[in-house]
Amino acid sequence: MFKALFLQKDADGNFKAGIENLDESQLPEAGDVLVKISHSTLNYKDGLAICNKSPVVRTWPMVAGIDGAGVVIGSNNQAFQEGDEVILNGFGVGETHWGCLAEKAKLKGEWLIHKPAGLTAEQCMAIGTAGYTAMLCVLALEKGGVTPEKGEILVTGASGGVGTVAISLLSKLGYTVVAASGKPEQTEFLKSLGASAVIDRAELAEKGKPLQKERWAGVVDSVGSFTLANACAQTQYGGTVAACGLAQGMDLPSSVAPFILRGVTLRGVDSVMAPLHVRKEAWARLATDLDLNKLKTLSKVITLEEAIEGASQIMAGTHTGRMVVKI
Repeated sequence: MFKALFLQKDADGNFKAGIENLDESQLPEAGDVLVKISHSTLNYKDGLAICNKSPVVRTWPMVAGIDGAGVVIGSNNQAFQEGDEVILNGFGVGETHWGCLAEKAKLKGEWLIHKPAGLTAEQCMAIGTAGYTAMLCVLALEKGGVTPEKGEILVTGASGGVGTVAISLLSKLGYTVVAASGKPEQTEFLKSLGASAVIDRAELAEKGKPLQKERWAGVVDSVGSFTLANACAQTQYGGTVAACGLAQGMDLPSSVAPFILRGVTLRGVDSVMAPLHVRKEAWARLATDLDLNKLKTLSKVITLEEAIEGASQIMAGTHTGRMVVKI
C-alpha cells in the first residue's frame, strides 16, 4: 500500500480530493519505471486539479501531481536502473496518467531525466515545473537575441512560481528586471530576489492601445489576456516576449501592430510536452544559473497531508513563491 492525493469524480459529477491508501497493483500498467517519490510540488495546474476549478483531469480517478523527484525501485527501461535518482515534469502526469503527489509512481522512462548533479531532490521540486518553465522563458529570450544591455525585462505574475524563479534567474544573469505584481506587500521580497523595480499589475490589466511607448527589451509573461497584449505593445523594436501562462485569461486582445511595425517576436513556451533535449538543457542551466540561496527563500516545504490546503491557497492567490511537498 502507498499514500496518495487521490482525486475522484462519480457519474453525477460529485468531486472528492483526499489522502488515500492505494494498492500498488492499481498503478497504471503504461509505466515502465517504478519510482519511490521523495518530493513533489504544487503548481497552478495542480491547484486547478485538486480544487476542481478547471477540467485539468481527463481520466478518473486520478493521483494528482505533475512534478516528482525520487529514486527508481523497479525498471523495465534500459535507460534507468534501480537506485537512479530521477525527476519528472509534465507529460500529462496528474492529468491523464497517475501523478507524483504519492509515495510511489509508475512512469514512462521516456518522461524521466536523471536528477541534475548539484541539485537535491528538494531543490528540484522547489524549482518544479514553474521554475523549469521560467528557465525555458529565459532560453527563449536568449535565443531571441535579448541580452542584458538591451534594456529592461518585464516579468508579469511576479509573485507566482514562474515569476519568482524568472526574477532570480534573470537578475543573476545580469538583466535589469521589472516585476509586475498585484501584491504591494511583496515588493521588498521581489526586490530581494533581484527585481530592480516593482509595478502594479493593474497598469497592464486593462485594454490598451495597439502600440504604446517602447520600454521592454523582453518579457516573461505567465498571465495572458490584456496583460500580454499590453506587454507586446510596450516591447522595444526587435524584442522578444515569452508567453507561458493564462492566469488572467486565454484570450489575447491584441493586434498585429507590434509584430509587423516593431518586429516583436511572441514566443510560446510549452513545458508539458517539451522534448527531452530541451528539458535537459533547461535543467542543466538551472543547476548553474539559479541562486540556490534565493531558491530557499522563495520556497516552503509542506507535507502531503497539507497539499490540499496548499492548493486552495494557490487558487485564492494568497501564496507567494513555491511549495515543495515532502512525501
